[in-house]
Amino acid sequence: MARELRALLLWGRRLRPPLRAPVLAAAPGGKPVLGPWRMTGQPGSPGQGLAAPHFWAGRLYSTQATEEKEEPLRPFISSTETVQGSASKHEFQAETKKLLDIVARSLYSEKEIFIRELISNSSDALEKLRHKLVSEGQTPPELEIHLQTDAEKGTLTIQDTGIGMTHDELVSNLGTIARSGSKAFLDALQSQAEASSRIIGQFGVGFYSAFMVADRVEVFSRPAAPGSPGHQWLSDGSGVFEIAEASGVRTGTKIIIHLKPDCREFASEARVRDVVTKYSNFVSFPLYLNGRRLNTLQAIWTLDAKDVGEWQHEEFYRYIAQAHDKPRYTLHYRADAPLSIRSVFYVPEMKPSMLDVSRELGSSVALYSRKVLIQTKAAEVLPRWLRFVRGVVDSEDIPLNLSRELLQESALIRKLRDVLQQRLIKFFVDQSKKDAEKYAKFFDDYGLFMREGVVTTAEQEVKEEIAKLLRYESSALPAGQLTSLGDYAGRMAAGTRNIYYLCTPSRHLAEHSPYYEAMKQKGMEVLFCYEQFDELTLLHLREFDKKKLVSVETDIVIDHYKEEKFEGGSPADERLSEEEAEELLAWMRNALGPRVANVKVTLRLDTHPAMVTVLEMGAARHFLRMQQLARTQEERAQILQPTLEINPRHRLIRKLSQLREREPDLAQLLVDQIYENAMITAGLVDDPRPMVSRLTELLTRALDRH
Repeated sequence: MARELRALLLWGRRLRPPLRAPVLAAAPGGKPVLGPWRMTGQPGSPGQGLAAPHFWAGRLYSTQATEEKEEPLRPFISSTETVQGSASKHEFQAETKKLLDIVARSLYSEKEIFIRELISNSSDALEKLRHKLVSEGQTPPELEIHLQTDAEKGTLTIQDTGIGMTHDELVSNLGTIARSGSKAFLDALQSQAEASSRIIGQFGVGFYSAFMVADRVEVFSRPAAPGSPGHQWLSDGSGVFEIAEASGVRTGTKIIIHLKPDCREFASEARVRDVVTKYSNFVSFPLYLNGRRLNTLQAIWTLDAKDVGEWQHEEFYRYIAQAHDKPRYTLHYRADAPLSIRSVFYVPEMKPSMLDVSRELGSSVALYSRKVLIQTKAAEVLPRWLRFVRGVVDSEDIPLNLSRELLQESALIRKLRDVLQQRLIKFFVDQSKKDAEKYAKFFDDYGLFMREGVVTTAEQEVKEEIAKLLRYESSALPAGQLTSLGDYAGRMAAGTRNIYYLCTPSRHLAEHSPYYEAMKQKGMEVLFCYEQFDELTLLHLREFDKKKLVSVETDIVIDHYKEEKFEGGSPADERLSEEEAEELLAWMRNALGPRVANVKVTLRLDTHPAMVTVLEMGAARHFLRMQQLARTQEERAQILQPTLEINPRHRLIRKLSQLREREPDLAQLLVDQIYENAMITAGLVDDPRPMVSRLTELLTRALDRH
C-alpha cells in the first residue's frame, strides 16, 4: 500500500525559477547586514549559484544601484618566485598514477569541484598554522585564502598563508596516494578534539582534482618555520613530478593551475565566483577573488541560538530555500552526542502545492561538513516524509566517499537521520502544545507528509513517534477542535484497550453514520477522520501506545452486541419477531444473490434500516479506490464479501417483510435500494448513477398510491 500511496502522490516535480532574494551577510567590520543575492547560471546547471553582494567600508550597496561602491581591493598574489638550481625528478607511486587517471576521468561528477577541494585544503593548512601558533603562545598572522584568475594566460591561482610544506612533505603529500597531511596532523593531536574537528579532508586526493582541468600544475610552498627555504613542485599528471628550491616564496602554499583549452571557463572571474559562493561561502577564513572578499555570509547554524535574531533567520531562510516567504517554524539545533551536529531547520510559511507533495526528490536540506558544502539536497540526511523542511545540517562525523560528494550509507548516516527525525518530531510536538491554533494550521497544510511518514515507515516504534503529530476531530469535542492520539488515550477509561475512529468526508456525515450510532448510545469517544488518506494511515499504524486502533465499521465493534437479546425491549408491534426476521433474511439472501456474502440482523442500529460490513472496511475502500477493478456489483461482492445487516425495528424493514409476499416486484426494488444505500454509506460505491432508474420507478409507485 505504501507504493500505491506514493504512486498517487507523484504527480510531478517542482521547478524553481531564478530569483532575487536578500540574505544575511557580514560586512568586513563583522556586523551582519542584508544583501541582495541573485541566481546565476541556468537552473540545474553546473554553473548555477548565488552571486555575492559587494561591500565597501562596512556598508552594503545593492547590485541594482546606479552607482555601485565596493570595498577596496586587497591584491595579494604576485609572481615573486624564482627557481634556484636544477630540479629533481620523482615518479608517482604506481597507485598514485591510477588515482590520477580515476580523478581526471570519473571520481568527481562536476569539474568545478576542484575549486572546492583546493579551498578546503587551504583552509586545512591555515587551521594547522593557527593551532600551532596558539599552542606556542604566539599570535597568528593574517590567515587568508586568495584566488586569482587570468583569462589571457588561462590560469587559476590559489594561495594561502598557511603552514606550508617542506621538500619532503611535498614529496610525501603530493606524490603518494591519499597521503594526507591532515591525517598525519590529526594523528599527532589525538587528545585535541577541538582542533581535530576543524581539519578538512584528505589533502592528497583533493589536490589531484586539479588535474581534471589542468595541463600542468605548479606548486610553490614554504613552511612557516623561520628560515625555511621555499620549493617548487611541478607536474603535468603524466606520472612524473619535479621539485626544485625556489626563492621569493611566501609562507604557505601557492598553486598555479594551467588550464586545458576546454576548461578555460575557470579562468573567468564570474565562473569562479559562482563556484566559490556555491560550495565555500562559509569557510572560516577570509576568502578573496582577485582582491575582493567573497565569503561574507555567516554560517548561522554554527552560532548559539540565542545569538541569532528572528530577522536573521528570515533572511537566511530566504537564501537557502530560494524563497520569498518567511519561515513559520524555526529550529536551531546543535548537539555533540551521540553525533556532532550543527543545524538549522525551517518550515515555509507558504502552503505546499501538490507539486511539492509529489516531488520524487528527497530532502531539501543542504549538507555541509565543517562549513563546506557537500550536497545541496542531501536525501539521506532526513527521511523522505520530512522533505518539506528546508535548512542546513553540518556534521563532522558523516562518512564521505573518496570524492566527498556522496555519503557512504552506514550506521552513522542512519543514526544521524534518526537523531534529526526524532528532534524534529519533538519540536513539532512542543509547538503544538505551545500554540495549538498555529499548529492546527500547520497540520492542515502539511498533514499529508505526516500521513506519508506513517505509511512508508517500517518500524512500528517510529510510526508511533510520527503519529504523535496527527490531529483529528473527536465526538467528545466541539466541531473544529482537534485532538491527538495521545490526548485521546489520556481520556480513555481504565481498562479500555481500543482507540475508535470513523473515516467520513465531514462531521455531519460522521455524526449521522449508522456505524457511529451505537458508539454514541454507549457514550464512547470516536475520532472523526475526514482526509482521503487518514484511513490508510491508521490501517498502517495499527496501534498507538499499546492500544489498538479500531474502525467502528469493523467486526471488532460488532462483537460488543452479540450478547444482547433479539427483542431488545421494543414493543412487539415495533419490531419483527424472530420468526419473521429469519424468513425475511432467507428471502433477502435469495433476492440479492451474489452481491452479498450474508444477510443478518443487527441490534446496534437505531435510525438506519441497514448497514454493510466487510472484514476490513478501510482496506477494502482503499483497494477499490486504487485498483479501480471492481466495476459491477458482482465484482465488488466477489472481492469484498460484504454482509448486509438489517435493523428489525426500522419501519422500512418491517414494511419490506410485508411486501415480499404481496408485491414481490416492489419488494425487489426496495431491497435493491436498501442494499445500494448501505453500500454508498460504507463508501463502497464510486458511481451511484446506475440506481437512478430504480429510484425513479420507486418514486412513481409511491405517487401512484396517492
